[in-house]
Amino acid sequence: MRLPEIFQYCPRCGAPRDGPASNPFRCAACGHQQYFNPAAAVAAILLGSDGRALFLRRAHDPGKGKLGLPGGFVDIGETAEDALRREVREEVNLEIGALEFLCSLVNDYHYRDVTYPVLDLFFVVRVNSTSGMAALDGVESFVWLDPARVDLAGFAFPSNAEAVRRFAARRAPHSDAAR
Repeated sequence: MRLPEIFQYCPRCGAPRDGPASNPFRCAACGHQQYFNPAAAVAAILLGSDGRALFLRRAHDPGKGKLGLPGGFVDIGETAEDALRREVREEVNLEIGALEFLCSLVNDYHYRDVTYPVLDLFFVVRVNSTSGMAALDGVESFVWLDPARVDLAGFAFPSNAEAVRRFAARRAPHSDAAR
């Protein structure tokens, strides 16, 4: 990802940017310095009792109609774990318990002509009950699939596809040659 070019003018004093985009942004006029950091987001590989995972079909852009994992952005003052629990409730009306960290991946989130750099945190969660489950906020529909067999090209975000790939590889039995 290239450096953000959002600041053409200093957000403190309004002076025009002096030179190319940089991180941090530095204002030659007033000395203001501002770092560009990624937004934090969370997602879950939610596993049912049969080992299949819950995949969502996105109702809105970015990625409308494509597959995704339950999750979303972390709000200010919220832990990653609390954000994931909130997002799962908001999207599919499920309560989740213990979370197992899987991996973190970078992602570009393109929305309304702006690209947001995002750090996605992926967790694995077992679902004990699907009672009351429904496609809610931003979810067109959902499907339970074997993570090792889902079409990774059908995901809205490459980071989601890579997390599923890593999860499936971790679960794959080792070959006799590797033993």
